[in-house]
Amino acid sequence: MIRLAKYYKPYLGLILLTIVLLFVQANADLALPDYMSKIVNVGIQQGGVDTAIPLAIRRSEMDKLILFLDPEAKAEVLGSYTLIDGDSPEYERSLETYPALAGEPVYVLKSLGAAETEKLNPVMAKALLTVAGIEEMAADPEKLAAIAKTMNIDPARIPPGADLFALLGMLPDAQREQIAAAIHARFEAMGESMLLQAAAAPVKAEYAALGMDAEKIQMDSILHYGALMLLLTLLGGLCTIGVGFLSARAASGLARDLRRLLFQRVESFSSTEFDKFSTASLITRSTNDITQIQMVVFMMMRMIFFAPIIGVGGVIRAIGKSASMWWIIALAVIVLLGLILIVFSIALPKFKSIQNLIDRLNLVTRENLSGMMVIRAFNMQAFEEARFDKANKDLTGTMLFINRLMVVMMPVMMLVMNGLVLLIIWVGAHQVAESQMQVGDMLAFMQYAIQIVFSFLMMSVMFIMLPRSAVSADRIADVLETEPAIRDPQTPKVFPEPFRGTVEFRNVSFRYPGAEEDVLHDISFTAQPGQTTAFIGTTGSGKSTIVSLIPRFYEVSDGAVTIDGVDIRAVTQKDLREKIGYVPQKSNLFSGTIESNLSYADPEAGEEALKQAADIAQASEFIFAKPEGMQSEVSQGGTNVSGGQKQRLSIARALLKRAPIYIFDDSFSSLDFRTDSKLRQALKEKVGGSTLLFVTQRISTIKRAEQIIVLDEGKIAGKGTHSELMKSCEVYREIALSQLSQEELS
Repeated sequence: MIRLAKYYKPYLGLILLTIVLLFVQANADLALPDYMSKIVNVGIQQGGVDTAIPLAIRRSEMDKLILFLDPEAKAEVLGSYTLIDGDSPEYERSLETYPALAGEPVYVLKSLGAAETEKLNPVMAKALLTVAGIEEMAADPEKLAAIAKTMNIDPARIPPGADLFALLGMLPDAQREQIAAAIHARFEAMGESMLLQAAAAPVKAEYAALGMDAEKIQMDSILHYGALMLLLTLLGGLCTIGVGFLSARAASGLARDLRRLLFQRVESFSSTEFDKFSTASLITRSTNDITQIQMVVFMMMRMIFFAPIIGVGGVIRAIGKSASMWWIIALAVIVLLGLILIVFSIALPKFKSIQNLIDRLNLVTRENLSGMMVIRAFNMQAFEEARFDKANKDLTGTMLFINRLMVVMMPVMMLVMNGLVLLIIWVGAHQVAESQMQVGDMLAFMQYAIQIVFSFLMMSVMFIMLPRSAVSADRIADVLETEPAIRDPQTPKVFPEPFRGTVEFRNVSFRYPGAEEDVLHDISFTAQPGQTTAFIGTTGSGKSTIVSLIPRFYEVSDGAVTIDGVDIRAVTQKDLREKIGYVPQKSNLFSGTIESNLSYADPEAGEEALKQAADIAQASEFIFAKPEGMQSEVSQGGTNVSGGQKQRLSIARALLKRAPIYIFDDSFSSLDFRTDSKLRQALKEKVGGSTLLFVTQRISTIKRAEQIIVLDEGKIAGKGTHSELMKSCEVYREIALSQLSQEELS
């Protein structure tokens, strides 16, 4: 994937925007358990009271609270409230909210900042719990006796209904602090959250004493946190949609770019590169491999950035809820990492072989489809079925092995997650029982643990997908980074004007890439415009190789090929090939119409030019015998026309180019002798001024050629006209006598 990193550059903006949305989505998801815990802790358990600082408190109750505060805390508490009585301007408005105001003055809380609230919370919590604890003791004779003993008073001397707090107010500060310390010891082990939860009861009692609607306070709290959860869920949903859209756009765009670049690079390949990459492999790389990259980029943008945010954020928030249970998270992470590493180490070698197995399957399929007639002719269907079955089973077996790994991993992950939940409940329940943790915090811790597990599950999916996509990326990079062996010069020359088309080989030798010896040795000849130069020889003597050097399908190993005195390596391939009309040994037609196939040479050609090219190629007879004429459909590969018709259409296509040089690479092999003769005669009449180069096996096709070059084992065995070669070249004479009688040759 790293080798393709530069192709991600156009999509960096989308990737960065996706990361921002993922960050928002992750934070929204991470906030949900926290608000859920607040619904449980505050909304349900604490009756909607989320702080130990009452919104309002009666003066009589405030007098009790400040008994146990030091002067600094007393000043801070009283400074945070406003005393409302019958003479206050806010009396009438406050009376509706606090009906108890009719009986006695009420302290109403001022607007406090977050820092002031955080500082005042534990002070008020301890004061409220101290007052509540003393009131509880006063109701119990034994506990009352303990307080009286602390006050050095005989309990029997305390009259029934006496104001205990008035008596406490008469004590020295040191004694009051001693009593408060004894009560504080009861909730010393509580954490801050448990302290606030415990203080909620006296706050609710005070609200009830003030005549406030306790049920409304509780419902408002639940609805408030529920509304926030709903908004966060909607925000997370919108972010998910945005991330899906952006990641799909980036992944599809990258796949489109890679396909285009891959196709452009393949189009620039010479025959040397096509010998390195098979057609089946290039098809697999252009389709399956790029699909793998598209899928992994899409999943990576959605998961690979999201999972770490969720994982790290979940750990931080979970420890914030209960630092004492960190070891549970650590244990789960260790187990999950071990599982992922085991799966990764087993699956990686298999992923490296999958794409090669797909190449093999495509190759066998392509060979079977293109060679179906041969397979049927030799009754080899059973053999080919077995060959296909082996390639198919090899791929299927590898895919099944990997899928089994995935199938096993999912239940193991779920087992780890469920075991983690049980462990959290078991440990958390003990902490709740010991007043060290709230129920809502335990539930939130459990939710965060599940989010952490799911983040590792997402990463494990990516770890499984990445090796295969990495192999695909390397295969695509191999093609994109392959520099064509044949390249245009940095400062190209141009052919002289007027262009004549004289082709000259000067001591040319050629060796195929990777071969141990040359297939052409010291070839020299000149093909003049207005003349026919023919190449004939035994099979494998190098005839087609020679003509493939002229359009630079291959590069010469030694020597030079010149046209009008200019080395063809000094001009651009486009300029060179514009001067050449080429008919390959294997005729190739494209799906479409006859007109679209012929117009391949000249898209601007008119109807008259098309008809003239068809007439020369002796193709008009069968073209216009069809009702649709030039608009007749041609199927893929030209399978709905005969071999001879296909060759004539290929010749017509080349003639439409009106090129100064024509190369016919054994292009008359499927034509009958009559059509062959008429076509050669038409060529002589219509394009006789061009340089004509023929590769053929037929003596009759080249008898009247101005120059015949006889090849034998990559060397020129003879050169001259037909009559000259019959006298001077033994190889040519043997070929000629094997095809024609002595009378026909003379």
